Amino acid sequence: MLSCSHVGFGEPSGTLSTTMRKATVTRKTNETQITVCVNLDGSGRARLATGVPFLDHMLDQVARHGMVDLEVKAAGDLHIDAHHTVEDIGITLGQAAAKAVGDRTGIRRYGHAYVPLDEALSRVVIDFSGRPSLEYHVEYARALVGEFDVDLAHEFFQGFVNHAQVTLHIDNLRGTNAHHQCETVFKAFARALRMAVEPDPRSGGKIPSTKGRL
Repeated sequence: MLSCSHVGFGEPSGTLSTTMRKATVTRKTNETQITVCVNLDGSGRARLATGVPFLDHMLDQVARHGMVDLEVKAAGDLHIDAHHTVEDIGITLGQAAAKAVGDRTGIRRYGHAYVPLDEALSRVVIDFSGRPSLEYHVEYARALVGEFDVDLAHEFFQGFVNHAQVTLHIDNLRGTNAHHQCETVFKAFARALRMAVEPDPRSGGKIPSTKGRL
């Protein structure tokens, strides 16, 4: 069993762990067994063992550029393909993010980012709205990056959105290299996530909604 309470993991010197927004979620089905630990107030460290190397690379970007500490361990039916594993990791990460952020009191709520990588440019906008909705507009230059089916990036984000209860808009604005396209999407997602969950010191600890709840 993984735990975000590992000594030193996600706990910068001089910071009390009690102030950190952490969560650990384990999800088991007949197809996958996944544990995700997330620390929204981390320093960008990652421990990843998904069984899908390209997804490990993308999740490393999420940790580093989102400044979250992230552990993922997955065992899935990769003898069939990576679909169930990638989708279920998105689901479990969404559950962990929702648990870590709590009732969304005092956060900025909205986040956005543009990220380039050589010829590729992507934009991601996120709203911790409590209403799951995904707009995903990426036309990849090819179907595979190594052995990774790029269609699975959509499945990852759909799983995350449904269980984190967020509105997420993803647009790849240009790109001719599928690896670059996908990497800019994940990096922009990380930067937008970082902005959205950041505590807003001007909010006075209020829910960022006129409804009084999200």
